[in-house]
Amino acid sequence: MPRYLPNHKLLVYLSGLAEIILGLGLCFPETKNISIIGIILMLTVFLLVHFYMLKGKKEGAGIPKWILLLRIPIQFALMYWAYSYFGI
Repeated sequence: MPRYLPNHKLLVYLSGLAEIILGLGLCFPETKNISIIGIILMLTVFLLVHFYMLKGKKEGAGIPKWILLLRIPIQFALMYWAYSYFGI
């Protein structure tokens, strides 16, 4: 979690709650597209964390740099995957 964000623990809990709510929203036709948009937005915001972790060893939490780099294209692939279900 980037240092410039306040209340790390609260943000982790809120993002987890948002993930659960958006996941449940996928189960209902009335909320599916809204949930897809929310998931794509959340994945976009999480990119900031991925780039922050590339900043240095401490920020990377000991994760090998190649894994940190691999997460970025995977994030875009997940966004595309979510988008591919939009409107269906």
